[in-house]
Amino acid sequence: MKELHLILKNIKNKELLPIYFFHGDEPYFVDVALKSFENDVLTEDEKAFNQTVVYGKDTNFSEVLSLARQFPMMGDRQVIILKEAQEIKMTDKEAKALLQYAENPVESTILVIAYKYKKVDARKAFTKALSKGKMLFHSEKLKDHDVPKWIDQELRTLGLKAKPNIPVLLSQYLGTDLSRITNELQKLKMILKSDENVDEKAIEKHIGISKDFNVFELIKALGKKDEVNSFKIAHYMGKSKSTSLIMAMGSLYNFFSNLIIFHTMKGDSPQNQASVMGVNPYFLKDFAEAAQFYNLKHCTRCISILREMDLKSKGLGAINMTDSELLREMVFKILKVDQYKVKT
Repeated sequence: MKELHLILKNIKNKELLPIYFFHGDEPYFVDVALKSFENDVLTEDEKAFNQTVVYGKDTNFSEVLSLARQFPMMGDRQVIILKEAQEIKMTDKEAKALLQYAENPVESTILVIAYKYKKVDARKAFTKALSKGKMLFHSEKLKDHDVPKWIDQELRTLGLKAKPNIPVLLSQYLGTDLSRITNELQKLKMILKSDENVDEKAIEKHIGISKDFNVFELIKALGKKDEVNSFKIAHYMGKSKSTSLIMAMGSLYNFFSNLIIFHTMKGDSPQNQASVMGVNPYFLKDFAEAAQFYNLKHCTRCISILREMDLKSKGLGAINMTDSELLREMVFKILKVDQYKVKT
């Protein structure tokens, strides 16, 4: 959610809107905002009289709006927070009432509505009114390739220094669950000393991701056509319960897609190359090395191999093959890509 930092800043400065309607399929940003509204708007004494939290399964919009129209007791403002609003089946009457309230909210009330895991209907009149008043906030899931950038920002926010490959490594193994990623980063913040950096050893020790046998190291080994290490890493990953074949294929797909871009931008500045590829310039040396072993034709063949493995992982063309076996077959074919014939 692009507006999150501004919302948190405005809460701190007590520069508040009368309504905040959060919606979208990424719950993490909504939860962060709700926590700040609960903890940072009113003092502890004010909360006893002027802060109310209700849940969608236990109420309806008519009751919530009735609370919102009340005036604060022994204070200047009240905070009404509706969580899990997506659980409410909104009637036409309630939609009309919400529209009326959005057009004429009570100034002494801060009404916060969390409509999580999906988008609210943009065609509704109240939605349009909220949007016009800049009181509607969309919490959208990050795309896979944006997660490392987000992790990097969170590391900086926490004051943690990390090697450039760490955000990528964490995103590959923790996926796109931002809450889980945040918990792991918070854990590192508490455990590591002020002069310690987040590196592969810290990740292995405190999060459980092997510093030697992971997707990142597999890509590096394949990029060098290092057969011994590639098969060694694939073997270990195949035995590890934390390894996802789909995740590995996705990471390799991104790598070879970027390697194609690297080939086509030969002679361009490193800054432009990194920008177009969406990677840290630190990684360009790895692409330069891989480009010596995989020409453009080989890159497109590798992507074909990955598509073939994807189909097999879904039960098409593979009889009783485990993910571990598919991973080893994928590694073998990529290493022998100059001999690989694309299936038609």
